[in-house]
Amino acid sequence: MQHIVVKEYDSNWNNLYLIEKNIISNILKDNLIAIYHIGSTSVLNLAAKPIIDIMVAVRDLTKVDEIKDEFNKIGYEYLGEYGIKGRRYLRKGLVDRTHQIHIFSASGENNLIRHLAFRDYLVKHEDVKLEYAKLKKELAKKYPYDIDGYCDGKDSFVKEYEKLALASYDSTFDILYLRANLARYNRNISNLVEAGSVAAAILTNNNHIYLGVCIDTACSLGMCAERNAIANMITNGDKMVKKLVVVMNGNKLGMPCGACRELLRQLGNDSLDIEILSDYETKSVIKLKDLLPNWWM
Repeated sequence: MQHIVVKEYDSNWNNLYLIEKNIISNILKDNLIAIYHIGSTSVLNLAAKPIIDIMVAVRDLTKVDEIKDEFNKIGYEYLGEYGIKGRRYLRKGLVDRTHQIHIFSASGENNLIRHLAFRDYLVKHEDVKLEYAKLKKELAKKYPYDIDGYCDGKDSFVKEYEKLALASYDSTFDILYLRANLARYNRNISNLVEAGSVAAAILTNNNHIYLGVCIDTACSLGMCAERNAIANMITNGDKMVKKLVVVMNGNKLGMPCGACRELLRQLGNDSLDIEILSDYETKSVIKLKDLLPNWWM
């Protein structure tokens, strides 16, 4: 029977997440789209049950099912959907649980974003974080061996603030990153053409999203992912990029090359303020004007 104990924040929780992140990434390999530390242990100075919650976005859930034995080997119990459609739930430790993994398809953006929104809302609202910590401590005392009672006691609080969190959360870069990464996979077109090792997602001023992948050829006829996405945008009647995400192999972010920067700049004067994602975890951006100082024209 699980003993429910709420402890004060431990800075080592994030280290435990990073260790597990590396292990999970090595198991999922190219099926991995994104991985996140969620739940109370991910929020600085929030009291929590010392269980590391990890959320994973993958390209194909069925491929996760095929390698469930790999998770069993490192101590996880593979429980399938476990009450939430479209999820794969895994837990490590029974009585003394240490980790939980929640795996979703990257195309199921809503499931992913609601967890990120609630996490970030707690980070930004100290008063709500303190109220949540107090509630959890009270529930742990009231239901020390009753996980259902503990979870039911939190339910209305979580639902109320999740709704507020979603209303204020800007998921734009999450969606662009996930969609670009889903589009990024290698395509062997012929013995002279391959494509897809880099993908780009752009958001226009009309709030439309367009994707593009790189096309690499044996001569100089290829195209960068960014220019492919811009061509797609123009084909569909839009004219100006507002935000840009470029994803390379290993889920790493990239910056547009010189030719792509020049094309972006020539779209118009508003292009100076195009935001290019430089760090997904912190949502740091670089504006195009900072990549093109002293433009020639």
